[in-house]
Amino acid sequence: MIVDCARYLHGRRQGEGPLGVREAAALGDQDGFVWLGLYEPEPGELAEVREAFGLHELAIEDTQTFHMRPKIETYTENDTRLVIVRTARYDDAAEEVEFGEISVFVAPTFVITVRQGVASELHGARQRLELQPDLLAAGTDAVLWAIFDQVVDGYAPVVAGLEHDIDQIEATVFSGSAAPTERIYSLRREATDFYRAVHPLLGVVASVERSSRQAALQPYLRDVHDHLTLINEEVAAQRDLLGTVLEANLSVITVQQTAVGVRQNATMERLTVLATVFLPLTFITGFFGQNFSWLGDHTAGFVPFLVYGIGGLLIPLGVLYFWLRHPGGRKD
Repeated sequence: MIVDCARYLHGRRQGEGPLGVREAAALGDQDGFVWLGLYEPEPGELAEVREAFGLHELAIEDTQTFHMRPKIETYTENDTRLVIVRTARYDDAAEEVEFGEISVFVAPTFVITVRQGVASELHGARQRLELQPDLLAAGTDAVLWAIFDQVVDGYAPVVAGLEHDIDQIEATVFSGSAAPTERIYSLRREATDFYRAVHPLLGVVASVERSSRQAALQPYLRDVHDHLTLINEEVAAQRDLLGTVLEANLSVITVQQTAVGVRQNATMERLTVLATVFLPLTFITGFFGQNFSWLGDHTAGFVPFLVYGIGGLLIPLGVLYFWLRHPGGRKD
């Protein structure tokens, strides 16, 4: 889908309404340049753009595939560069980084942007650049700077969102409580994926900065590079911190499991002592509970009851008491 298409001359937008693809390609041979913006175009639309602007077929294939890393490619057709950057947006509820992608065809007479994903909005970049005619007059590299600046500015809320969730987990773990290990793994995976989007972009921006012949753009490209370097360092630190938090969380879980084991051992010890006490008592009562005539003849009366009944219970209890109290009776 064509979002916008306009011709720019001497830093000013020419005309009011958007141009068609064929019309824009024809104007690209004149002074100024054309900026064509596409959002998730159909294969037929890309084929028309390729034919109209003379783009390489491999470059068109790149725009239809999501990449894990930003990159820059140079093609001899129309002296075209293909720059691919990854955009990002943080979903705080799901604690996930949503990625989009922008493929930018840059030639001296045209810029074609192909956006994929919800996190790839460029309308603000176009509007801001149109308000700076001095920069816009520098040509197509100015559009590339505006795109870089928009993408890098979009990284800052992602860093802040990750930082907020990491702080929560860090506070939980270092307070002595265990955090869900799955949540830590998930955040570390998101931070790693985000790092893969940010770190390679440093080389892409540096390459554009070296190749740009517009002196007026150099300070702006350096500014983007500085911001990107700071974000790259923050994301790398977050990823390392999550690794440390994961190790600390596993230590907390180990301590908690050890405490549970100690409590279980103490409970088993008490149950063992109780069973040991009742074992001889059960034997005595079972023995005297047998229906032998001798027992019936010799246990009549109160005194035999005390000797055989109560004494038969107290004697083994006393033996057990002295055995358990003896240093060799049990091992603490």
